[in-house]
Amino acid sequence: MTIALNKDARKDAIASIERYCRENMDEPIGNIAAGAWPGFFLEEIDPSIYNQAVTDVQERLQARVMALDIEIHEDEFQHWRKFDRDAQRRR
Repeated sequence: MTIALNKDARKDAIASIERYCRENMDEPIGNIAAGAWPGFFLEEIDPSIYNQAVTDVQERLQARVMALDIEIHEDEFQHWRKFDRDAQRRR
């Protein structure tokens, strides 16, 4: 599985990393150093995020399938139950 950022998203990510370092670290980080971080995160951390997202989607889909089963379920073999019920009403 390969996750990649498009050119604009990568540019925005680098700018965000530079700003974060400038505002929260003792030393600002340069553009080249900041440019290395997105690749590292994509390679090292994103598979964990991706796998968790897949698990979350699977759980939501399973819940919807279960709800669908309840919503559209039809009771089987109802002819004689209906027949008996109608017969009791006529008595």
